[in-house]
Amino acid sequence: MQDVLFNFISRYITLTEDEKQALLALNLFHSYKKGTILLSEGQHTNESYFVLKGCIRTYYTIEGEEKTTAFYTELEGATPHCVFTKAASEYYISCVEDSILLVSDADVSVEVNRQFPKFDIMCKLLSEELLAKQQIDFDAFKTSSPEQRYLNLLQKRPDLVQRVPQHQLASFLGIKPQSLSRLRARIVEKGKS
Repeated sequence: MQDVLFNFISRYITLTEDEKQALLALNLFHSYKKGTILLSEGQHTNESYFVLKGCIRTYYTIEGEEKTTAFYTELEGATPHCVFTKAASEYYISCVEDSILLVSDADVSVEVNRQFPKFDIMCKLLSEELLAKQQIDFDAFKTSSPEQRYLNLLQKRPDLVQRVPQHQLASFLGIKPQSLSRLRARIVEKGKS
């Protein structure tokens, strides 16, 4: 897993062997089973998650129903809002699959950035990329129909269709599971004509 991490980092900065060893010495790699709740509504945390293998999701529980807002797969990171606001979390983060995550808390991040200023540069670049991606995704979601959202998902993240339970995928698309089934059938019919 360390090779996966170092290959990802090398897209942004170059690490010396000493820097790699210092990073490994922090023991940030953790394995979690499918279904593990990493963060619950009402909980406080300092932890951020970077997926090396597997899939995690964020979701709210509204009137007893789960509303999925995001999936994070290999080489994607999730930092809960409560890390910055210091307020209790308003949502959950759980493992959709058995996962290997790099788990870092805010104190470790500050120390790593102090010791190795180039990590701070990488974090700023990643933050800018993530902010731009989230804005594009939000705009696309707000301006598209459920069918367009599903087709967009098939184009940009086809792996999720195989990896994620249908009810979670439907929630992510903003529709009911039955609607997703009908939508899939309609797309298959269109493909036959």
